[in-house]
Amino acid sequence: MNSAIVVIPTYNEVESIGTLLHALKDLPVDILVIDDGSPDGTAALCTAHGVEVISRSGKMGLGSAYRTGFTIALDRGYASIIEMDADGSHQASDLVKMMAWVGTSELLIGSRWVADGAVQNWSKFREYLSRCANAYANLLLSLDVKDTTSGFRIYSTALLARMDISTIKSEGYCFQIEMTRRAVSNGGSVREIPITFIERAHGESKMSISIALEAVVRITWWGLLRLIGR
Repeated sequence: MNSAIVVIPTYNEVESIGTLLHALKDLPVDILVIDDGSPDGTAALCTAHGVEVISRSGKMGLGSAYRTGFTIALDRGYASIIEMDADGSHQASDLVKMMAWVGTSELLIGSRWVADGAVQNWSKFREYLSRCANAYANLLLSLDVKDTTSGFRIYSTALLARMDISTIKSEGYCFQIEMTRRAVSNGGSVREIPITFIERAHGESKMSISIALEAVVRITWWGLLRLIGR
């Protein structure tokens, strides 16, 4: 067993995940895929690559997938728990850079919005939306993290154990913001490492109006709680 594990949630990523798994095979990490019943054969492809897959009965949400994977990783005693997307947007070369910083902070975030961070193949509107979401989260929550919505991260198990992840409620991309908020509130040290985020070449984005609305509502509510000192 390696000291680090990569947790990858999947739903219909058969066209993309093979490239990621191939890129990760030479790194000192174990891999755990949480698949939400992908009808396109994603789970079977991962198994064919020799990767452990937890197959679930249907779409249960990003947050639920990560809670499941993180709980398994904590129970197995890994020192570092990595989260990456299956769609090709996160690069193994950037993971190597991030892993070099393990031990310097309890939460390492692969950041698009720090110096030397970048995005490729995004529309100006998509970039504007992401920047606005992060600005809004920082305005209301004072997290002092430029990319709170990044799904490319390395957590120390010591930090995750303090965070009581079973009580994290968000299911969409707001999960990343809630995890950042919880990490900061538990005294976690955070460092942002510049990455290049590459928009998916295959498959469909999981972003939706309901996911965006969840983020707006939850951030606003947390901001109000902060305002009244709770």
